[in-house]
Amino acid sequence: TINVSVTVSRLFHQSASPGWATARLTGPQGAATRSGTTDVVVAYNITWKSTNFKTILEWEPKPINHVYTVQISPRLGNWKNKCFYTTNTECDVTDEIVKNVRETYLARVLSYPADTSSSTVEPPFTNSPEFTPYLETNLGQPTIQSFEQVGTKLNVTVQDARTLVRANSAFLSLRDVFGKDLNYTLYYWKASSTGKKKATTNTNGFLIDVDKGENYCFHVQAVILSRRVNQKSPESPIKCTSHEKVLSTELFFIIGTVMLVIIIFIVVLSVSLHKCRKVRAERSGKENTPLNAA
Repeated sequence: TINVSVTVSRLFHQSASPGWATARLTGPQGAATRSGTTDVVVAYNITWKSTNFKTILEWEPKPINHVYTVQISPRLGNWKNKCFYTTNTECDVTDEIVKNVRETYLARVLSYPADTSSSTVEPPFTNSPEFTPYLETNLGQPTIQSFEQVGTKLNVTVQDARTLVRANSAFLSLRDVFGKDLNYTLYYWKASSTGKKKATTNTNGFLIDVDKGENYCFHVQAVILSRRVNQKSPESPIKCTSHEKVLSTELFFIIGTVMLVIIIFIVVLSVSLHKCRKVRAERSGKENTPLNAA
């Protein structure tokens, strides 16, 4: 048996301030021993999983004869209960952290006997690491909204992801939340080569110089330059330009023009030949008339 020692703060109830109560595990898993009660396994490996502010608290182990309740609190706020008496090992706390994404939060996972009605003792719990959404949420994969290559210019527009952060009853985009702190980096290269170039903007649009007639491939990546960790998002899917339609249109006009010239030439030539034959026929008729009379 792996022993676990747990220090439980008396400031447990929702009306109490956080107090940053601690739980100390002496092994990767085990039971919190309480005098006169059945051992209850406490949570461990508590982690925050967050992308674009969608935030899930996860922990171990799967419960056997116990259940969990999650509490979350801002640094200077009160505990709030979430996911009451659950047998799951995850809890969606998004609705709490989006109230102020610049706040620092702490969560704790409380362990109860499966028959909670028979328990009158304050449950053991384990604290999570601190979590500041604005600094730590992962950036989701960006999306290229549109692109166009005209002559020597390539225009690429990036679509901001929507978040669950609200303002005036409307969901905000990443740009709304981060403002100019959100940058995009465009990596681009000729379709016929592997040498990459890059351009960066703190807006959602790129207008870069390219070689006329060349097809280009590219992808984008979101970046928060002010961060020390989780600076970059995954790269977007690769997109490529294509000149096939442009070339086909140009070729159509060229072929059409050539065909028109040929048709005009044939018509003119036909008319000219017809006139020449007619003139020759008239001359031949005049020469042959006296002989026929004789």
